[in-house]
Amino acid sequence: MALLVPGLPAARLNLRARLRSRLGAGSRWLDGLVLAVVALAVLLAVFGPLIAPGTVTTSNILDAMQAPSAHHWFGTDDQGRDVAWRIVAGARESLLSALLVVAGYSLIGCVIAAAAASGGKLVDEILMRLTDAVLAIPTIIFALGFAAALGPGLNSAIIALVITAWPVTARLLRGEIRQTLAMPYVAGARVLGMSRRRLLFRHILPNSLDALVVKWGADVGSTVLVITSLSFIGAGPQPPSPEWGAMVSEGANYITSSWWMALFPGLAIAVVAVAFALLADLIQERMAAGGER
Repeated sequence: MALLVPGLPAARLNLRARLRSRLGAGSRWLDGLVLAVVALAVLLAVFGPLIAPGTVTTSNILDAMQAPSAHHWFGTDDQGRDVAWRIVAGARESLLSALLVVAGYSLIGCVIAAAAASGGKLVDEILMRLTDAVLAIPTIIFALGFAAALGPGLNSAIIALVITAWPVTARLLRGEIRQTLAMPYVAGARVLGMSRRRLLFRHILPNSLDALVVKWGADVGSTVLVITSLSFIGAGPQPPSPEWGAMVSEGANYITSSWWMALFPGLAIAVVAVAFALLADLIQERMAAGGER
């Protein structure tokens, strides 16, 4: 029995199941591959800029637009910079930024949900109407507005995404908290005199987050897509930043002559997004198996 999480499209939740059906019975290695890719991506996000050479942002016209070779595995760009090392260095801006966004909006969503579910009817009504108002704001339009007001850059993109992405978490968690509040052990804790604050943070919130863990895992990959999309249209990090979306944007100008400039950063984006979507499916499967036991 699958654990269905509200707000996640069924097609995305069944991604691993569909892949396994195509790969056959010996496809258990897929889980190990997903975990390895996610672990590698996180390590690159943390240590990538430290191990990449300092030339990833400096020009060397003599090496410009060299095709992939043993010396430059992914070729070089129009400024002579090694594309492979730029992908390694850019993992921090593309992936670590997505992790920060998910952490930021999750914190806001948890606070709003806890206040709405545990507060009175008036507090709940005000916070839910605020949630609806923010939910109606298109994320990309809001991010472009921030870029226009604060200037294009990574900070503008992160702030815009954090401000606009918390409502879904708040709504889902509010419902989970309300269900948890109706559990017998909560009533028992109240009878024993446990304070409202301790009950909320010690028992109610931890037991209400399970369903959202799957959503947050999948959201990392989708947030990478949004951040790189903003960079592609010029609202994210600016050149010579090695951010993956900016690299694809630069490479798109030379797609017919130097295809590797856009192809390899685009593959990095696709692999990370799919890996985190598969990780969310894996987490959901393990949670469902644990629930059945």
